[in-house]
Amino acid sequence: MTPPYDANNIFAKILRGEIPSHKLFEDEETYAFMDVMPQGKGHCLAIIKAPFRNILDVDEASLSAVIKTTQKLARAVKAAFDADGVTVIQFNEPAAGQTVFHLHFHVIPRFDGVALRPHTGQMEDQNVLAENAEKIRQALGK
Repeated sequence: MTPPYDANNIFAKILRGEIPSHKLFEDEETYAFMDVMPQGKGHCLAIIKAPFRNILDVDEASLSAVIKTTQKLARAVKAAFDADGVTVIQFNEPAAGQTVFHLHFHVIPRFDGVALRPHTGQMEDQNVLAENAEKIRQALGK
């Protein structure tokens, strides 16, 4: 049995403004922001505003909205960092590596020959996140 959605997860707190984030994009249904523990330069997240744990319980309309935002971010990070490619990752349930139980997509610019950093739990410098966020916001404005 799948546990119910936890309204106190970190992304729900970000959406309520209880935890700060480096916002990149927002519309009626989605929110995008920088990952504070990035695995690569420009690593960001697209989330749905509605309370869904993951892709297994989301409705089609909400999934469509967050995929649209994910694609927007992928194009923007590729342009902002002159990346060679983009990795999009989405995890579902603990066995698959999901640690925050709010539907989200990781969007990471990729560069030939550069491996992703391990997810160590080390937070990035806020100034670096702010600089990278500005680059992405500029690319989203194009």
